[in-house]
Amino acid sequence: MESAAARELLDIGLYSVPEAARLTDVSPGRIRRWLRGYRYRTSSGEVRNSPPVWERDLADFDALVVTFRDLIEIRYVDAFIDQGISWATLRHSTAQATELTGNTHPFSSRRFKSDGRRLFMDIAKAGKRDKALLEVLKNQYTLRKIVDPFLFGMEFLKDDPYRWWPLGRKREIVLDPRRSFGHPITNRGGVSTRVLAAGFLAEKSYEKVASWYEVPIVGVRDAVRFENKLAA
Repeated sequence: MESAAARELLDIGLYSVPEAARLTDVSPGRIRRWLRGYRYRTSSGEVRNSPPVWERDLADFDALVVTFRDLIEIRYVDAFIDQGISWATLRHSTAQATELTGNTHPFSSRRFKSDGRRLFMDIAKAGKRDKALLEVLKNQYTLRKIVDPFLFGMEFLKDDPYRWWPLGRKREIVLDPRRSFGHPITNRGGVSTRVLAAGFLAEKSYEKVASWYEVPIVGVRDAVRFENKLAA
């Protein structure tokens, strides 16, 4: 009989660092540094410790295992850095955002927004057409004027990421921590995108592969598209 701990692990998604790197396009080295922290030497020769960017789910494990929430957090952190947000801002905002939300993964929370320069916490005001945003670092208010592109394909349960549809919700590919350990599969049939893409590469026929694995033809097409997108 499965233990409660084992059942819990089945529902949170499990990824190796190389697989997380493949799915997020963030290098394995960066992921390890973000999740474990690292030591560095200053120009004066002093050795300092840089802590993890956030508290990962399975921090007590000796092996570095990435969960679904960690995976989504990696995507957001990488996006914020690409937009020019400094490490000092990012780390300081992490501490404040964690305290404000009570969430160990604050960036992937639906409440967290970015305008490319500053990080904000949603503080939606009931009855208002426009939502006010609280700037985490300076506690100043501003009206939201942009739509957060990082929410594309994300499905939330309350404020936490629940499922990720990387090609959009109308397509077949889904990452659901409650199915196949969170690895990319077809929604109908639950077949690995890697398996379907490999089958198409060998046979050059969407119809044959769909018949083999009993999935819709569109599922095979989406799997090939998804895998090709990762490889690009």
